[in-house]
Amino acid sequence: MKQEPEKMQEKAKELFSSIWQKTSEAAKKAADEVQKGAVAFSEKRQQELYEKQIKKYRPLTAKEFKSKSFNIPNVIQIVDDAVRRNIEICDGAIGWLEEHKGVEVLHLYDEYVGKSGLSFIPAVQCDTVYCVDNFDKGCFISSSYIFAKTNEEKLAELANIAHSLGAKSCSIEIMESDTQNISSSVGFSASIINSSADLSKGSSLKSSGKRTLKFDGNNTPKQPELKWFTYDENIKGLIRMRCSDSNSIKFTTIELNGSTCATMSKKVACAIDKIANISGKASMEAQAINEHSSKLVLEIEF
Repeated sequence: MKQEPEKMQEKAKELFSSIWQKTSEAAKKAADEVQKGAVAFSEKRQQELYEKQIKKYRPLTAKEFKSKSFNIPNVIQIVDDAVRRNIEICDGAIGWLEEHKGVEVLHLYDEYVGKSGLSFIPAVQCDTVYCVDNFDKGCFISSSYIFAKTNEEKLAELANIAHSLGAKSCSIEIMESDTQNISSSVGFSASIINSSADLSKGSSLKSSGKRTLKFDGNNTPKQPELKWFTYDENIKGLIRMRCSDSNSIKFTTIELNGSTCATMSKKVACAIDKIANISGKASMEAQAINEHSSKLVLEIEF
């Protein structure tokens, strides 16, 4: 039986509509998948670019700085925030981290110094490099002053040791390397000097100052407070002998190697030189090498 033309047309319309709907849904689904893929790709690309920028600039936020997991580097340079003001990834940062000669350095914006909880000696100045105090991790000392400061502290500590042990007099002489006798005094980078100076290779020691003190003296020695010489066996032995029951020691001469109570390692010194662009005899490296090869000669009479 033949279908009426009207019914055939209606069925054809329904079939076409069904096919069109399915085609539209498939196309829409495909378009949605493409859009989702494009969004995912865009987000992934943005994340990669963000991570790349973070890795390049290493900005540090106040929250990160204050977190318990953050270890403040031993070297800090105070910088003007204008240095990175126009870098979007650094917006809201208090500075940035950077590695110099294998040493981690914090470049801290001067405007955040007051909120950092750190102290800086002698005063905060932009572009100045500071190194952590060996005995106070919250204190940082200007690299241009740190060797003079630690030298003063060592001399004062030795004088206090003599006084606490009841000495009648003491003299402290600083013996430093005569760099004029070293074949290459500028930029020399020998892996010198792990313990004491090797004077057989052209270097010698010369006196760079002597301090003499006289006291009333007594036979009731007390344990002195130690900082730089806490682990020096020569000083510890002297204290034991003087504080023993016999108290028989009357005079002694002690040589203390500079390497046993060094201000900083040669590695840190080289990093500071790179940041501050210092070279020659005034460099931190030269001063560190000189300190490592120096001696303190202590004479005490009881």
